[in-house]
Amino acid sequence: MTTTTVTADKKVVRAWTMYDWANSVYNLVVTSTIFPAYYESLTGDGNTETQDFVQFLGMRFDNAALYNYALAFGFAIVALVSPLLSSIADYKGNKKTFLRFFMTMGSIACSLLFFYGKGNLAWGIGLSVIACIGYWSSLVFYNSYLPEIAAPQDRDRVSARGFSMGYIGSVILQLFSLVLIMKGDWFGIDAGRGSQLSFLLVGIWWLGFGTWAIHKLPDPAYAGKVAGNNVLLNGYRELGKVWEQLRTMKVLKSYLGAYFFYNMGVQTVMLSAPLYASGELAVPQSNLIIAILILQLIAIPGAFTISWLSEKIGNIRALIVCVVFWVYLCIFGYNIPTGDVNMFYILAVQVGFVMGGIQALSRSTYAKLMPVTKDTASFFSFFDVAEKVGIVIGLFLFGFLTELTGSQRTSVLSCMTFFAIGLVFLLVTLKRGRMQQAI
Repeated sequence: MTTTTVTADKKVVRAWTMYDWANSVYNLVVTSTIFPAYYESLTGDGNTETQDFVQFLGMRFDNAALYNYALAFGFAIVALVSPLLSSIADYKGNKKTFLRFFMTMGSIACSLLFFYGKGNLAWGIGLSVIACIGYWSSLVFYNSYLPEIAAPQDRDRVSARGFSMGYIGSVILQLFSLVLIMKGDWFGIDAGRGSQLSFLLVGIWWLGFGTWAIHKLPDPAYAGKVAGNNVLLNGYRELGKVWEQLRTMKVLKSYLGAYFFYNMGVQTVMLSAPLYASGELAVPQSNLIIAILILQLIAIPGAFTISWLSEKIGNIRALIVCVVFWVYLCIFGYNIPTGDVNMFYILAVQVGFVMGGIQALSRSTYAKLMPVTKDTASFFSFFDVAEKVGIVIGLFLFGFLTELTGSQRTSVLSCMTFFAIGLVFLLVTLKRGRMQQAI
């Protein structure tokens, strides 16, 4: 299926946005709130003045650093295999099959976290890595549908709608999880069992709604036969061809450079923030969950506000505004006193407002700058590889600095560097693309 100039009918667009509704519960419950807090309760001593260590694979790690390293490993695998899989998907016209496979893998891993408890750290770390691979690999194929179902003038709006549906769906399940954890006595369970039940519900929600959404998505057209018999090598050859095209597209190339760095900062902050809150700032689990709920709710109007801003001043200028604000957020987060829950709430409100907007706008900007092509999955794999490699570097550096300094505060402040470099690339992109009204 080629990039379209006419937006698909409402049923197809609704199905696409419903997958965001399905899978965003993983991002909220597993990576943003309950799992990090549950992990900290199992591996930490509750004293923010001491550094907590765990034994894993015969080695000794800071508990927060191990979590960051594990996620970095998962993202490294996604970055390695997504170009291959997306290229095969373009040739065979079976991106829906890959989307369904990774959704199933990730949702089952989430459900199995129900059995993670004290004494089986490897089980929890291993399943969190598998869930990470399933979630982010599925997004490679999910994102590649955008230029196929939405016309260029509608991509900002459709992309923002997808993120908003994800926020709404994840908040609904998060509220129920909050009841299980904070009011577990109603059901005869403690907070730990409530957390485990939440992981199980995430898997069921993701698999159930995701299966419905994927069923409603159109089947991509068969794009062409694989040249030669070596499908594996051909996948990377196709990636090389995309790179050759990018070399002549100066605006798209500098935009990818900007995205690589500023998204490294966004994702590193978002993935590390829960452990920073519970381990460094001593924010109780219930308050952490409430703060992230506030963040999710604020993200909905934030996504549409930034989409509106992009219509007024252009995509790249709107992204520049967002990145400058993220620099300020790093400084704000670094200076929050330990135990100051109200300041953490204020941070959550501010992060929420720009979080969804910058992600939705980044995705739609790339879709706008892409050339007209049948190989949409291969082009989007470049976008995803840039994201994943950046996250690997960001999480590894965050974990390394945490172990080196014994504190996560320095790591939070260091994320400003990623945003600053991204800002420079965005300014270059703006200069190169001033004559292109699309940005």
